[in-house]
Amino acid sequence: MVFPDFTATQDAFPRRLDGKAVPRTHIIPAAHGFAFEVKKGEHFRVVDLYGEQVVDFAAWVQDTDLVEKLSMAYTRYHLDGATPAIGEYLWTNKDEPILQIVDDTVKVHDMTFMSCFPEMYAKEGIKHHRSCAGNMAEVMKPYGMSSYLGVTDPFNIFQNTPNYTLKPLGSSKPGDYIEFKAMKDCICAASCCPYDLRGFNGGKVTDVAVVTGIPAME
Repeated sequence: MVFPDFTATQDAFPRRLDGKAVPRTHIIPAAHGFAFEVKKGEHFRVVDLYGEQVVDFAAWVQDTDLVEKLSMAYTRYHLDGATPAIGEYLWTNKDEPILQIVDDTVKVHDMTFMSCFPEMYAKEGIKHHRSCAGNMAEVMKPYGMSSYLGVTDPFNIFQNTPNYTLKPLGSSKPGDYIEFKAMKDCICAASCCPYDLRGFNGGKVTDVAVVTGIPAME
């Protein structure tokens, strides 16, 4: 499994030694979310532990009251709609880079779908089902988010949905990951996608991991 053997923690903030972040791992339970802070220049990794698990991801620039945020529309504009490659950037609604992809073992992600939301499941006749929008609003509440309506359109990590077709086309294997470098101080939120209908997410939602404080390989 391509996964750093770092100590698991419930702490959203990476420890620092001599001013530098120390690698730490947070396991996101299946169908739940996690928010964490990263400083400009720091690296972090999102890891699929069991395979075929989508992770909805969003980010906001610190000290902007959640106004400046990761934007899929701006990112699609800069990348001509193509999935970002290693070395390319994700952009904010201020038209500035917020994250750079520095490593990626999958290279298949989605920039078109919104996060699943409570009404989506209600329309399927399913009550009290967790959702990515709800997960992110839940973990972003300490930062001032009051409703899942405040969740921005996500970067859907490991989601293989060509031509806007929501089919069970898994792209990631156990241990696959994507690694980012923060271009700004930011707050990130990741949701282990709860969507378990019609074979999506391999038909079974599983845990994922976020590793913060990864040393840059210069």
